[in-house]
Amino acid sequence: MNYLFGRPTCTGKIRCEMADFKVFEILPFEPCGEGEHLFIHIRKTGANTVFVARQLAKYFNVKEALVSYAGLKDRFAVTEQWFGVHLPGKQEFDLSDFNIEGVEVLSYKRHNKKLRTGALQSNRFQLVVKDLSDSSELQRRWHAICEHGVPNYFGEQRFGIDGGNIDKAIELFAGKKIKDKKKRGFYLSAARSLLFNQVVSKRIEKGLFDNITDGDVLMLSGTQSVFIADEVDTELINRLIEKDIDITAPMWGAGELMTKNGAKELEVEVIEKFPEINKGLPRFGLKQERRRMRLSLTKPLIDVKDNTATLSFELPAGSFATTVFRELLDYTDMTERAGTRESE
Repeated sequence: MNYLFGRPTCTGKIRCEMADFKVFEILPFEPCGEGEHLFIHIRKTGANTVFVARQLAKYFNVKEALVSYAGLKDRFAVTEQWFGVHLPGKQEFDLSDFNIEGVEVLSYKRHNKKLRTGALQSNRFQLVVKDLSDSSELQRRWHAICEHGVPNYFGEQRFGIDGGNIDKAIELFAGKKIKDKKKRGFYLSAARSLLFNQVVSKRIEKGLFDNITDGDVLMLSGTQSVFIADEVDTELINRLIEKDIDITAPMWGAGELMTKNGAKELEVEVIEKFPEINKGLPRFGLKQERRRMRLSLTKPLIDVKDNTATLSFELPAGSFATTVFRELLDYTDMTERAGTRESE
């Protein structure tokens, strides 16, 4: 994948310890206090999201399908996230005896709607980078990222170890039966994400990452509403600079591409290089959607002392902190070095 600012020269280490990588989920609402669903706010350290969900199912003696969460979080980290359990009735619970290693219940409250995948406003990250080779270079790139954003690539964890999820997706498209719905979903998402990343990378290569071209599909800031750029004028360009709109790339599926003219030609050129995925995804009920190409940080903070940097920022749901790291420095993930990294 192409870099927006060129390959970083500063090196550093991430995830030297659990506390170096912290993630905090931010819901767009507060649980209302009544309803059939119990929302549980949990801090987990070194614990897998799916594992915690299964433990909650056992604790409440319900089927695993009745436990939900807004998103998967890294295991080698300290994360605060929400889980929902469907528990009809008005029974009150005392979770003081829910004792799982690395798991702490912060609060719990009933709500009248299910906690669904992606039902987040954002994720706040607090990250520590150690053993920096050039802290001044890191700060220069940090300020560029804060001003211009980074490519909204899907992170490496989406594709599995050594890209294994893509191989599984191609097997699926070739007719292999995969009964586990969650695994099948992971493989389809990986294939779709690959095409998106490839289109974004090609746009960077052609100098079109932050330049609107004729026929682009643009997305309004803070929403999923889109419109086509039939004519590129000064007003559109200024709105892009001010981050009021973003250029989008395709999330592949059945149906016609929304782009037109030159923008459509570029996307078709890229997509046709992956015929198995191109033809396979529509057969599994996925439809054409759009995703913004630029990932913008909000509330960014940086503190550098000697060769250690502490970073803090918020990202919208569905985006990856590793895409920020990728543009920021040539990092070594110490969990991968130690063989302890687990992709969710």
